[in-house]
Amino acid sequence: MANKAVYDLLFRASAETVMTLAADPRRLGARVGMTSVLHTWGSASCRRHASGVTTHHPHIHMIVPGGGLSPDATRWVPCRPGFFLHVRVLSRLFRRLFIEGLLALHRAGALSFFGDMARLADAGAFAAWLAPFRKSEWVVIVPQARLRHDAKPPFGGPEAVLACLSRTHRVAISNSRLVGADAGTVAFRWKVHRIKQGGRQQVMRLATGAFIRRFLLHVLPDGFHRIRHYGLLASAGRKANIAKVRAMLGQSPTIVPPEAGAEPVPLTLREPCPWLAAAPCA
Repeated sequence: MANKAVYDLLFRASAETVMTLAADPRRLGARVGMTSVLHTWGSASCRRHASGVTTHHPHIHMIVPGGGLSPDATRWVPCRPGFFLHVRVLSRLFRRLFIEGLLALHRAGALSFFGDMARLADAGAFAAWLAPFRKSEWVVIVPQARLRHDAKPPFGGPEAVLACLSRTHRVAISNSRLVGADAGTVAFRWKVHRIKQGGRQQVMRLATGAFIRRFLLHVLPDGFHRIRHYGLLASAGRKANIAKVRAMLGQSPTIVPPEAGAEPVPLTLREPCPWLAAAPCA
């Protein structure tokens, strides 16, 4: 399935970008780890439309610790205070890796094209179509970074990041946003981001077929792993690596008891994989 191939590429290219630059002695010089999650809607590009179900915007969110293990794995290498990796360097390496990955998928016959895009099945046409993207600036979004080229921690701290990004496990549109439906139309609430104050919640109505088509864009292939771990946090060595890092930092495991009477948030519609998601974005 073409979607699966491109989604896999998003994971690989973004993870390789961060790990490669972090390992560079001129940058951090350390082996880092990360948790990545695929998100198929949202982001600034979706704000012109009904957020969620209207637009298909696949991208990867990451949570990356602020440092990593030294090459000999004997010490923790922290990032500079308030700075992790250079955003422009991240974006250009990701751009190269992703474009090269797309070309490799095309050569392997893993991409399919239909309708107006059928001409891109030709290798020459596909390469020509990709050429302008090699020159345009790609954007790596770092939450609440204060400077364009700096990857900085969010103002609210790690708790705010986790609270915000844990909500990305939900489906493209929750049941609570559905206003009404019949054989001909579906009505749902959406937020108009360009309106700064009051009246941001509006109702949109779509033909039932159009609504279903747009919703299905966000249904992942069967068996697809939406959350993946890399580097220090890769499943095989995660437990040992975390224990080693905690020992280096003099930290003990923190166990947070659940709130009394707290109940898990119910999943709505079809949910491929629950958990959380902060950085490289296609």
